[in-house]
Amino acid sequence: MTLITVLLRYYVAILLLFFTGRLTLFILYFERFSNDEVNYWLSFLYGLRMDIIFTSMLFVIPVLVLTLSPKRLQVLSATFIKYYFAIVFAVLIYLENATLPFFAQYDVRPNYLFVEYLEYPKEVFAMLFADYLVEFAAALVMIAAAIYMYFKVTGDIFLRLFDIPYSKRAIWFVPLALLLLLGIRSSLGHRPANISDAMYSTNRIVNEITKNTPYSIAYAIYANKKYGQGKLLEKYGKMAPSEALDRVKKRLHIESNSTISPLSRLERSHFQRPEPKNLVIFLQESMGAQFVEAVGGEAGITPEFNRLAQEGLLFKDLYSNGTRSIRGIAGVVSGNFSIPGKGVLKRNKSQHDFFTLASLLKPLGYKSLFIYGGESRFDNMKGWFLGNGFDEIIDEPKFINPQFVGTWGVCDEEVAMRANAEFKKLHAEKRKFVSLIFSTSNHSPFDFPEGTFDLVEGVERKSVKNAIKYADYAIGRFIDAARKEAYYKDTVFVIVSDHNVRVYGDDVVPVNMFHIPGLILSDGLTPQQYERIATQPDVLATALDLMGIDATYPIMGHSIFSDAKQNLSLMQFNSTYALRVNDTVAVLREGMAAQTFTYVNEHLKARESDHELEQDLLAFIVALDYLYNNKLYR
Repeated sequence: MTLITVLLRYYVAILLLFFTGRLTLFILYFERFSNDEVNYWLSFLYGLRMDIIFTSMLFVIPVLVLTLSPKRLQVLSATFIKYYFAIVFAVLIYLENATLPFFAQYDVRPNYLFVEYLEYPKEVFAMLFADYLVEFAAALVMIAAAIYMYFKVTGDIFLRLFDIPYSKRAIWFVPLALLLLLGIRSSLGHRPANISDAMYSTNRIVNEITKNTPYSIAYAIYANKKYGQGKLLEKYGKMAPSEALDRVKKRLHIESNSTISPLSRLERSHFQRPEPKNLVIFLQESMGAQFVEAVGGEAGITPEFNRLAQEGLLFKDLYSNGTRSIRGIAGVVSGNFSIPGKGVLKRNKSQHDFFTLASLLKPLGYKSLFIYGGESRFDNMKGWFLGNGFDEIIDEPKFINPQFVGTWGVCDEEVAMRANAEFKKLHAEKRKFVSLIFSTSNHSPFDFPEGTFDLVEGVERKSVKNAIKYADYAIGRFIDAARKEAYYKDTVFVIVSDHNVRVYGDDVVPVNMFHIPGLILSDGLTPQQYERIATQPDVLATALDLMGIDATYPIMGHSIFSDAKQNLSLMQFNSTYALRVNDTVAVLREGMAAQTFTYVNEHLKARESDHELEQDLLAFIVALDYLYNNKLYR
């Protein structure tokens, strides 16, 4: 068998493996795009281009070894290539299998998130074995069967290739290398093809099916290394930081002359008090608006939130920063929108001197606490909080003999009761306090204690809906317990979600899946509903306003009681950004021109370009990056 025949056999085998994975996704999600006005069959043509790029990369080593290794090293070289392909097939089969549950969970092919969470093996593997044991076992069986067949079919085929004279093998190096180079570039133009060439359609699901999983992961790692520290904005476009800041200030209606902190300004409270109130934010893990009847969601899942919504300030049209907890934390604790690349909780230049509500209130004598049932090392929360003004962290190791500990930590009810005890103690000591409580229950594999609430009918016990209902139960227990204590009348309580449980949809950015519940409770506050668009930074600004303090801060939002409040939201979906103003939405993706849509019936409808809005979206991305890199968000 000739050298070319052998290489072609394995090249085609890998392409068929990728085709099978793409076809599986195509069939599973066909109803998501079948009625769209897109040529979804082109997914296989553009997808083949992605597959060729990655497969050509994989063949660089085999071509080098099989064409240039001398005959005296034939055993070593043949053995190396034999096991090289075995490992390649095993990894690719695993990744194609892993794509299915990942796609089901995140509505995208595996990306940088796929490898980022490997920093936390305890939580990740516990979730895998709890939720995906069958899929994991099936993947292992498939890998074992494939490798068995591979060794049986391959035999000593690579060893026999070295019977070909060295001169005949070596002469193939240049043409094969050129073919691989062409395959990797996949273009005769000035620039090589990349992952953005898979995004040919206005339907996001079609674009995701078109991608290649290992290439998507590899490209995400490459982009994070190359662009992760302040250079990612190059892929969105160019704009001078001065223009970007001016545009952001104008769009947010912020007037600031500070050079140390360009967004910082004095905001006077609309609720002046002799003694400012305390502030407690109860951040809910993955509680999407679709589960909360008070904001238009399903009935029967959040009875406690619905009850409390009649007694406080309810945000009816509130949107999260992004799809990760660290983005939500930055929004409600710092009033900061999502910066390009890694979130600020995990980036070097924001580990100290980055604005938080704790650093704001510390000079006023407030003690600050972060209370969390899990391990605060997760997502670098501990380091970020302690480096930016928080005085104390109470996490899982500080709970003595908790009654229930799940995969992600101590259950919400015990966390809430511990928080209540801490606040009661601080009030008795006549100390003002600010605290973030972070729930853990609504996280796969959905662990919560038995017998605490009535389960949602018609769904499995360990399900999203029951996890949310348990989290809701803990909210009710916390507020009811707090009302019995003296500190309640002196405290502003915020209940808000970090992001939706699973952000999915066919649109380039599924705007409706960023919709989250938000509620503020405070003694003396007139029950009301805020119907206009709001963001997590708006919630923080409103809470500080209700506390009764005049504050100087750089929060990227306004109190709803301020005339400066704008009807907009900025959303990050993976590496895509969307700026919504009223019902006009500008969208910007890496390496692609901006687009403008109208948001109607919870979907994006393409319309003529709104150049100014698109430029303002780019301005937000540039300004966020500039403020971070120059440590100006303080």
